[in-house]
Amino acid sequence: MSKLKHAGNAVLAVTMSLTLLVACSSNQTYSVQPSSSLGSTTAPGPGPKKEISISMFDRGTVPTEEGTYENNRWTKWINEKSPVNVKWVPVTRSQAQPKLNALIASGEAPDLIWEYDRNYISQLANQGVIQPIGDYINKYSTTYKAYLEKHPELKPYLNVNGQTYAVSFARDTVANHGMWIRQDWLDKLGLKTPTTAEEFLDVARKFRDGDPDGNGKADTVPISLSSSGVGILRALFFTQENQWYVEGGKLEYGRLLDRYADSLAFQKQLFDEGLIDKEYITDTNFQRSSQLLTTGKAGIYLGQWGAGSMDNAYRDLLKNVPDAKLTPLESISTKYGKDGLYQEAPPSVFTVFNSKMKEDQIKSAIQFIDWMLKDGWVPLKYGEENVHYKTVDGARQTINQDKFIKEVSYAGEYALMIDSIMTPKLIIDMAAKDEISQNYAKLKAKSLELTMKNVYRRDIPYSPDIPELTQLIATFSPIAVQIETKVVTGGKSITAQDGLNDLRKEWKRLGGDNVDKQVQDWYQKNKSNFK
Repeated sequence: MSKLKHAGNAVLAVTMSLTLLVACSSNQTYSVQPSSSLGSTTAPGPGPKKEISISMFDRGTVPTEEGTYENNRWTKWINEKSPVNVKWVPVTRSQAQPKLNALIASGEAPDLIWEYDRNYISQLANQGVIQPIGDYINKYSTTYKAYLEKHPELKPYLNVNGQTYAVSFARDTVANHGMWIRQDWLDKLGLKTPTTAEEFLDVARKFRDGDPDGNGKADTVPISLSSSGVGILRALFFTQENQWYVEGGKLEYGRLLDRYADSLAFQKQLFDEGLIDKEYITDTNFQRSSQLLTTGKAGIYLGQWGAGSMDNAYRDLLKNVPDAKLTPLESISTKYGKDGLYQEAPPSVFTVFNSKMKEDQIKSAIQFIDWMLKDGWVPLKYGEENVHYKTVDGARQTINQDKFIKEVSYAGEYALMIDSIMTPKLIIDMAAKDEISQNYAKLKAKSLELTMKNVYRRDIPYSPDIPELTQLIATFSPIAVQIETKVVTGGKSITAQDGLNDLRKEWKRLGGDNVDKQVQDWYQKNKSNFK
């Protein structure tokens, strides 16, 4: 059976969140009138526009002078140009699902909810919080309906229990996790780029003991973990927390596999030897991990492939350490071979419709989706032509990176639909022409190539749509985090195998045996669709 990539929920071994670095700021105000470039998008038709509310992730990246997530140049532009008026409902990224659950429980959930987590979408469908929309798409959509015909690979992910519950769009790239290393530190200490787990440990130890920054102090941190760091350590051993694997013709839960103990043991070794920052467990907003990178104290950075946070961090590093040379690192091999770093499934965010919405509201929301896919996404991704970008040989090339970061980078949160595919060449073509932007674009392009070089193991496209499984994982996950944290920080008092045994006991205690049987039945019924 072929291995498929898909979006899974890689729950980290500690309570973690994804927080981007705050964008650069200046004294420019956010009160901006749409220019002719922005005004070229489709204007709404005659008559009053309906209002719809839409959730979004608050990542803390809107500069004060730009406004707030609810009110800034882009929310005003959307309401002027789109067929509806949108009320945006920000939810803190690190607490998105608990916040959305609270809004749902209080009857104040927005009309449209979006999330990356398909398991969460399935949970909302099974709870009756959201409603099927397949018939409404066929009835009211033009642009999105045509887009979906061009991207049939999306369709299986949008269905729950045989009905379409979500809309989504193809990712510009499925690359997600990335590894970075200080090439100047390797050069100074006469080290080669690590390709195996043993070499990785050796390099980390040399970074710890060899004073690679040359300040005469033992103050370097060999490895800094961002929100994706632990997920990278899992991928090295072909396992992830909430991913299912086909083992011996059966589905097995990643968190309970024998090799999961090997991943825990590797993480524990890094912690025990002082090769990772020991404060990462309490660094829930990952400001410290970012600071270690940007101040030049971290030698290896395990994080996102090319999120905005990494773009900004590279610039901040060079401001603090002008001679620093950061370079992408390919996945390393373990005794299990070489797995690819985490790669997403074809769909990007899943947008779903509140079950309380009436047909006229749904019609307006679908018209908004069509507008976003046809016209609205381009300014939200690239900004205003001849202000933030210029078109060169068909590529939208950033004019001034600092201006783009401040005025546009946060706008992507509003783009429920995007029609764009990223390539290494396009990364370079789009970059601003200043030296720093061009150098980083080349590194980012190389990082994309390395991230996609090795196939990431994903045996089934998505987790089973079983309500009992969703509830079990919701109960099991926080318990598992506590066990795993105890393993990593517990020294000689507990081994990784002890931790795995405890995980299996808790799974069984919470009804795992019964759920496992349902999972196997689900797999037998659906596996022909996964080839």
